[in-house]
Formats: sequence, structure tokens, C-alpha cells
Amino acid sequence: MQSDFPVVLDACVLVNARVCDLFLRLAETPRLYNPIWSEKILEEVHRAQTTKLKHPYSQELADYWHEEVTKAFPEACVKGWESLVPVMENEEDDRHALAAAVKARASLIVTFNLKHFPSQALSPWDLSAVHPQDYLLTMYSMNPGAVIGKLHEMSRNRNADYEEDLIQLGKSVPRFVGQIFTDLGKG
Repeated sequence: MQSDFPVVLDACVLVNARVCDLFLRLAETPRLYNPIWSEKILEEVHRAQTTKLKHPYSQELADYWHEEVTKAFPEACVKGWESLVPVMENEEDDRHALAAAVKARASLIVTFNLKHFPSQALSPWDLSAVHPQDYLLTMYSMNPGAVIGKLHEMSRNRNADYEEDLIQLGKSVPRFVGQIFTDLGKG
């Protein structure tokens, strides 16, 4: 199963290293969705990585992350959204993300900042905003084997214990990880 369903990933999702890792893996072939962002979203990620994290990235590491994500998903970066920003009615600092979603003809924005994307600002564009764990649960219900496989791949790449890695991921997306543990008979 491969999906071309376009989904805008807000900067807050991409800044969260474990959540981002899983979302990007689920966008690799065979992808469960088509990731979308703008260069402005990636600039926000870079700024947050180098200045706002508890353990900030070095400038070089943040630059490397940006280069690698751009190289891995060249089709993800939407352009030409800027003229739409003035008509967006959501949180001012996140109007660019909504404009990118409209330009990309996405119907979903994945964000931890749901209050920045109220339904009255999204409905004219036939868009919705969802929390990352809700969209992870949706993808898991659609293809549990692919999601479990990517979770195992993440742990192997970190040389981490699978269950401990899930517990760490659960700090950001607890209902999603809770469902995984329940389905594994460990919940």
C-alpha cells in the first residue's frame, strides 16, 4: 500500500526528533502519506533546533538535518504559497503553514499546536488539523504492519531496546504508544 495523501507537517512535529523520525520513515517507500512543508517551515525547524531545544543542535547538525531532509523528500517542499498568507485567519505566526497546505491542496495539517489552527480558519479551505498521535493512530489502523516495522527500524538504528524506545516516544504521543503496547499484550 502506497499513499499520495498530502499532509503538511508543522515545524513543531519536525522539531521533535523521535516523532519526526517516525513520521519521515512512514513517508518513505512504501509511504503511508505524502509529507508537505515549506522552506519557511524548515527555517522554523532550524531556528528551534539551534535555539529552543533543551539540548540545542549545533549549527552544523541543524544544517545537515535540513540538507538531508530536503534531499530525501525533494517533492515535499511547496512553493508559491506566500500570496495566500494575507487571507489566512489562523494564528498569525502559523498562517504560512496554512497557506502552504492550501497551495499543496492538502486536507490535513499535523501539529502539536492545534489551537493555532482553529476549525473556523480551516473549514473554508476544506482542511483539518490533527495532533501527531491521532494521525499516527490513523496510519496504524490502516497498516499496522508497516508502522510496527518502522518502529522496529527506528530502534535498530538507535541500537536501542524496542520497548524502551517506545516508552521514550510515548512522552510525546502517549495514546499512540499505549495502543501499540495494548496490541502487543503489554498494556
